Amino acid sequence: MTTTAPRLGTAVARLLILAAALLGTLLAGAAPASAHAALTGSDPRDGAVVATAPKEVNLTFSEQVAMSADSIRVLDPAGRRADTGEIRDLCSGAVVRYGVGLRAGLPDGTYTVAWQTVSADSHPIAGAFTFSIGAPSATSVALPEPNAGGGLVGALYGTARYLSYASFAVLVGGGAFVLVCWPRGAGVRPVQRTVVRAWLTLTVATLAMLLLRNPYTGSGELSDAFDLAGLKSVLETKTGAALTSRLLLLGAAALFVAVLFGSYTRRTDPKERKDLAFGLGLGGTVVAAGIAGTWALAEHASTGIQPGIAMPVDILHLLAVAAWLGGLTVLLVALYRAPSVERSAVERFSKVAFGSVLVLAATGLYQSWRQVGSWSALTNTRYGQLLLVKIGLLAVLLGIAWISRRWTQRLADPAPTDPEALSETRTVSEPETETGSGTGTEAEAGTVSEPEPEAEAASEADTASEVDTVSEVEAQAGAQTASESQPDSEPAPERAAQLARQRAAVATARRKRERDADPERTGLRRSVLTEAAVAVVLLAVTTVLTSTEPGRTEEEAGRTGTTAGSAAVPDRPVDIRLPFDTGGVDGKGVVRLSLDPGRTGANALHLFVERPNGKPLDVPEVKVAFTLEAKDVGPLPVAPDRIQTGHWSASGVQIPMPGEWKIQVTVRTSDIDQTTIDKNVKIG
Repeated sequence: MTTTAPRLGTAVARLLILAAALLGTLLAGAAPASAHAALTGSDPRDGAVVATAPKEVNLTFSEQVAMSADSIRVLDPAGRRADTGEIRDLCSGAVVRYGVGLRAGLPDGTYTVAWQTVSADSHPIAGAFTFSIGAPSATSVALPEPNAGGGLVGALYGTARYLSYASFAVLVGGGAFVLVCWPRGAGVRPVQRTVVRAWLTLTVATLAMLLLRNPYTGSGELSDAFDLAGLKSVLETKTGAALTSRLLLLGAAALFVAVLFGSYTRRTDPKERKDLAFGLGLGGTVVAAGIAGTWALAEHASTGIQPGIAMPVDILHLLAVAAWLGGLTVLLVALYRAPSVERSAVERFSKVAFGSVLVLAATGLYQSWRQVGSWSALTNTRYGQLLLVKIGLLAVLLGIAWISRRWTQRLADPAPTDPEALSETRTVSEPETETGSGTGTEAEAGTVSEPEPEAEAASEADTASEVDTVSEVEAQAGAQTASESQPDSEPAPERAAQLARQRAAVATARRKRERDADPERTGLRRSVLTEAAVAVVLLAVTTVLTSTEPGRTEEEAGRTGTTAGSAAVPDRPVDIRLPFDTGGVDGKGVVRLSLDPGRTGANALHLFVERPNGKPLDVPEVKVAFTLEAKDVGPLPVAPDRIQTGHWSASGVQIPMPGEWKIQVTVRTSDIDQTTIDKNVKIG
């Protein structure tokens, strides 16, 4: 009985478009680079006015950072350096704090603190704020944009990171697929080219990251990629050591690839071949784990809580990704480019993929807990939102993999036992083999029973244009052959070359037509192709996740920032929490205030009044006022409208100028019980 391959194209295209749209929404407006460490406090604070000049400026971070001699700069109102340039390590226990001394005799005015450093997980972070001595003054210093890791250099570095992840998966997964699932594939040229190109891409991407590392974490100028002094400083960092180690391990991987596609394919003795396969498997696993360890050493797994557990888990996670997605890529190449793929090879890969998914589920669950930490961080932070997108794409990928598994089971059905039917099937569907790839019949690769008349008609309708093209080329080739065979004519070199090309085109088209005549194999090719397309998007989301500040860190930094007095919120909505207590019944709670877009001009204001347990609290009245004390502007009153229980809103809230604004919120919980709470926020 003939089976028909499912038409997944439209449904999968819709899923991919939806996933891409959701991913674009999440990434729209994102900073060039987010990182694991965050600035949680400073002394003096952002916007503070101090009576006398401090001796130094201190910065506190959520996690360890790498500081250089120029990481903290303090500029006076005229733009001159006001610091001594000596970075002081003030870390104590779990507190990560660094400072820089100030020159003596600094005049009154507004000073700018610009800082830039590298997080322990290799990502650059930067920022700036101001404080004033005596009284605020005009300043010629513009707050620099936090462009660390952005621009052209950031785009190139990000591209190299993505290519390194993808090529690692194909290199490791492709080698594993050949050794474990399809030993005959070691002699198939398309498979060889795929794995070798993956090795070459990973090597080039690693070299590019090593050269771009200095401008990526520093000036952002592409020309600095060839600064030898900068390259030397990069080699002394943890990330530089990891990239250098990766290059050395890739040298060992080149030897592995050469033996796999050289000596291994020429072995004919079964015992010798088995021994060599064992050695390649053991050595390849060690090299693959070492390459995966270069990511674990330099990125998120090496920082935060439980790094001793997180790093081995991260290595297992990367190897499982490679075994699944890399093997899937090579299987796709084999299904489309190789003469035939044994059914047993597809079955073995199905088992390997299933085991990889189990490892991914276990390691991914641990990594999610470690990086997110709470349900609120899963939905309210960019890392958590990207993680939800990744989980959704993984679910789609598993669904398509299940369809592929069903096609694999159909390929595993026993071949017809009727000699006449078997002979006819072989005549119709036996593919030609490639030189050097071994011989095999369709009895080895999978057979298809004779199609019924209705299925034959459908197949003819689907391939009519192709058959016409092949027939036309064959007719032309035959005509030319007859012409050239006349005794009085000598074939010209150009005519001979044209004839050779036509014959090659006919042979290629015939092989393709024979492969497409197998509906089980056609269905498997389509499902594997769709699976690979989703995997490309999934890998892109994973790459973005590795350069995004984890939800646990973002929430901890936010909680710390709410107690530090002034909060700087450039280029993003103002979101603050204000605890209150009016002293009456139901007088305790929290006001969550959101001002979007948080810049000068018209803004949308939302207030959420909640009980201490997080449930909405219905209050009679809420009022808001904005005051810019430095310019004697305000208070500017705002009377929000009640939308529903605990939710108040106002549109068109005007912020006339940038500066340090005091936001005052008055909450009345009864006729006589009310309180006013305030917070200073930098707007614009």
